Amino acid sequence: MREKLEQLKIKAMEALEDLNDLGQLEEFRVKFMGRKGELTQVLRGMGKLSADERPVMGQLANEIRDGLEEGLTKKTNALREAALEKRLAEETIDVTILGRVPELGNLHPITKTLNELKDIFLGMGFDVAEGPEVEWDSYNFEALNIPKNHPARDVQDTFYINENILLRTHTSPVQIRTMLKQKPPIKIICPGRVYRSDTVDATHSPIFHQIEGLVVDKNITMGDLKGVLDVFAKQVFGPDTKTQFRPHHFQFTEPSAEVDVSCAICHGGGCRVCSHTGWIEILGAGMVHPKVLQNCSIDPEVYSGFAFGMGVDRITNLKYGIDDIRLLFENDIRFLKQF
Repeated sequence: MREKLEQLKIKAMEALEDLNDLGQLEEFRVKFMGRKGELTQVLRGMGKLSADERPVMGQLANEIRDGLEEGLTKKTNALREAALEKRLAEETIDVTILGRVPELGNLHPITKTLNELKDIFLGMGFDVAEGPEVEWDSYNFEALNIPKNHPARDVQDTFYINENILLRTHTSPVQIRTMLKQKPPIKIICPGRVYRSDTVDATHSPIFHQIEGLVVDKNITMGDLKGVLDVFAKQVFGPDTKTQFRPHHFQFTEPSAEVDVSCAICHGGGCRVCSHTGWIEILGAGMVHPKVLQNCSIDPEVYSGFAFGMGVDRITNLKYGIDDIRLLFENDIRFLKQF
């Protein structure tokens, strides 16, 4: 039996030396040291030994087993280290090579214009107020002195969800909500997205953006409105910009006006952009109608106010020389990269 154990030890150590893959180590353990392994098979013959030989052979077998286990551990560690070194060599990153610079996006031209307009009015002491895009008819029309079946509704040709709920056609409902919750003095702008059932062309879209303004306090006059809009126009279009008010009619303001600015292209001389008039219409404005104040529980005998509203998309087109509103909504990266 001693000879068999010695031969087994030599055979196992030679086999262990030839191993070069971690997956082969378990096969080695099972073959030589498992329950049905070669060492176990030899040890089953110990029953035929004399009482004096058994302790000697048992000790020799344990020494061989311990040697094989130690050799197996060393081989395992050596193969794992070699595998790690190989992986590190194959996955080496050359940190001296320039990486790919990620392409950064930019603000959409509408967003840039909207932020600029907000900054101008915030600088004049206005606060920003916001409201829902899905709005009640009572806030969008009735509280603004536009009752049901009034012809003024036809101009807006609204998207209705049901009889009493619609997609807001202007941000004026935010003014109503503010006046119902807050008593004068009130000085706000209301930016946001609005909806009208317009046919899409170079100057119309069923979705666009507005900024409306509202000031309500004691002794507010048309002169205050003109002063605010004159400062606004000079900030947006340049210090030489002039404004003019043309009489108009809105249900929610009285008196009402449409406001033009002198053309920044021809400086009033007349060109294709301003239809050779020297002026470009940019917004509507007027003094808040007494009925609107009453609808919001504000006494028109004590308080007065002015309101104005403008299309952010139109001002964006004028600022950047864009001649088709559809370009602002088509997400063409070639167009947007210009800004």
